[in-house]
Amino acid sequence: MKTYFRLLSFAKPIEKFAIPYIIFTLLYVFFSTMVLALLGPLLNTLFLTSVSAAAHGVQLAKPTSFLDFQAWFKYYLQYYVSNYGAWGALKFVVAVIIAAVILGNLFRYLSARTMENLRVHTLLNFRKAVFDNVMNLHLGYFSNERKGDIISKVASDVQVVQYSVTGTLQVIFKEPVTLIAFLVTLFLISTKLTLYSLLVIPVSGFIISRIVKRLKAQAIAAQQSYGNMISYLDEALSGIKIIKAFNAVDFIKGRFNSENKNYSRITKSMARRQQLASPVSEAMSVTMVAFIVLYGGYLILNHKSELSPGQFIAYIALFSQLMRPAKAISDSFSNIHSGIAAGERVLELIDTKPAITDAPDAKPITDFIQGIQFKDVTFAYDEKVVLSNINFTVPKGKTVALVGPSGGGKSTMMDLIPRFIEPQKGEILIDGHDLRSLTTNSVRALMGIVNQESVLFNDTIFNNIAFGKPDATQEQVEAAARIANAHNFITETENGYQTNIGDRGTKLSGGQRQRICIARAVLANPPIMLLDEATSALDTESEKLVQDALNNLMKNRTSLIIAHRLSTIQSADIIVVLEAGTIVEQGTHAELFAANGLYRRLIDMQTFNS
Repeated sequence: MKTYFRLLSFAKPIEKFAIPYIIFTLLYVFFSTMVLALLGPLLNTLFLTSVSAAAHGVQLAKPTSFLDFQAWFKYYLQYYVSNYGAWGALKFVVAVIIAAVILGNLFRYLSARTMENLRVHTLLNFRKAVFDNVMNLHLGYFSNERKGDIISKVASDVQVVQYSVTGTLQVIFKEPVTLIAFLVTLFLISTKLTLYSLLVIPVSGFIISRIVKRLKAQAIAAQQSYGNMISYLDEALSGIKIIKAFNAVDFIKGRFNSENKNYSRITKSMARRQQLASPVSEAMSVTMVAFIVLYGGYLILNHKSELSPGQFIAYIALFSQLMRPAKAISDSFSNIHSGIAAGERVLELIDTKPAITDAPDAKPITDFIQGIQFKDVTFAYDEKVVLSNINFTVPKGKTVALVGPSGGGKSTMMDLIPRFIEPQKGEILIDGHDLRSLTTNSVRALMGIVNQESVLFNDTIFNNIAFGKPDATQEQVEAAARIANAHNFITETENGYQTNIGDRGTKLSGGQRQRICIARAVLANPPIMLLDEATSALDTESEKLVQDALNNLMKNRTSLIIAHRLSTIQSADIIVVLEAGTIVEQGTHAELFAANGLYRRLIDMQTFNS
C-alpha cells in the first residue's frame, strides 16, 4: 500500500475533490439504500398486510427525533392509510421512491464527475512528473536503458495506473460506505437473519483472494514483456535498411513474435484470473440468497419470524444488492495489483535522480570573455578510464581541433563542456568559474552544438532551424540557412521552409540533414561552437560548401572541433592530439607535422588511403 499512497500523493490538493466527493457519495448511498428499504412498506401497503392498526383507528405519535427517518415514514404512511385509504398510501410510497431514485442518481452523477476530475488531475500531475524527470536525467541513463522500455513506462504503464489505481479511489470510499449502509438496514429489518447470512461472506472473500493472489507478479512480467516488444519495434523501424541489407528480416520477425507470444500468454493468464473472480462472486451471491430464502421462508411458514412477507421480500432484494459493493471491492483488489505493479515501474523513473544538477548557490553566466580551461580532468565509465589528467586551454576566439585514433576520448572531452557528463576528478572552468558553480542552462546558452548524427524532428524545415528560438523570424531563419549553404535546396522542396521533413528527417539526404542542423546552430549565434565531426555525413561537394560556411561562422568565435578528415582542420589555431585518454601532442598543423609524431602518422595514413 506504500506505493498506492505514493501514487495518490500526485492528487494534491486532494481536499478540493475529496470533500465534495464524500458529501455527494453519502447522499447517493442514503437515497439508494432508502429505495430498497421502501420495498417492504410498498408491498405491505399494496397487499394491506401491516396496516391493521390504522384500520382500527390507531394513529402513531409523531417521532421525537428529526433523524429517525424510518419512524417518520411509518408515521406518514399510517396517516395516508387512515385519511386516504390504501390507494392514497400507495401513491405516497411510490412518490417517495421516485423522489429517492431521482435524488440518488443525481448525487451519483455528481460524485462520479468529481471523481473523474480528481482522476484527470492526478494523472496530469503524474505524467508531468514522469516526463519532467526523464528530460532531466543524464545522458548515461539513456545509454544503459532500452528506449522502448522508457516509452512503455511513460505511455502504457501510466495508462494502467490511470484505469486501475486511480479507479479504485472510487471503490475505496463509495463501495465500503454502501456496504455498511446496506448492512445497517439489514440489521434493522432482521438481526437474526443478517447474522446467519454473514457467515458465508468470509468464505467468498477467501476464495476470491486466492484467485487474484498472483496478479501482481504477472502484471510486472506483462509490463516488462511489453517494454521489450516496444524496444524491438523501435529498433526494427530505426534499422530497417540494415535489417534488409543483411537479410535479417526473419530473425527480427522471430524475436518480436517470440516476445509477442510471451506477452499474450501472460495477459491471458491474468485475464483468466481476473475474469474468474466475477463469476465466482456472483455464484456465491446467488447461493447465499437462495439459502436466505430457504431459511427465511422456513421461519415465516412456521410463524417463527417477526418479518411480514413484504419485509421479507424487501430483505431479499436488499441482500441481493449487498454483494454488488462487495464484488466491486474484490474486483478493485484484482485491478489494483496491476496498477501498483505499473506504478512501481513508473516511479522508478521519477525516483531516478539526475546525476548532474545545479548547486543551490549556482549562478548564471551571460558573457564569455576569457576561455575554457581543463584542469587535471579525469573521466571514467564505470571502471574504464576514458580521460586521464587532461590539462589544456581553449582561448577565447580561437579554433581548437581534437584529433586522434578512435576511442581516444575526443567526444567525451567535448561532452564535458556543456555538462552532459561530469568528470570524476579535476575541474572545467569557463572564464575562471567552475562549471559546477554555474547554472547548466546559462552555460548551454553560450554554446552551439552540431553532432555527427543529424538530430531532427518530424516537423517543418523552418521549425527545425528555429528549434529553441520560437521567436525567430523568416528572415533570420533564411539568413542562417544561407550561411549553412542550405537555402538553395530548401527553396527547391515542395513547400520551401514549410516542408515537413518526416521522422528524423528521412525525406532529406544525409548532407541536407546536416546542413539543417548547422543552420540551427548558426541561428542561435552562440559565442562558443562545438562541432563533433559536423561534416562527416556530407558528400565532397556539400562538405566544401558547409566547410566554407563553418569557417566563416567560426571567425571571432571560440570553437572546438572534432574532425574525421584532418585536411579540414589544418587551419585551426591549436590542434590537440589524444590517444588512450591522454594528450600526447598539441600545437599548430605545421608544428605537429614537423614533430613527426602521432599527428604526422595520422596525416600520412589518410593521405595513403585517399
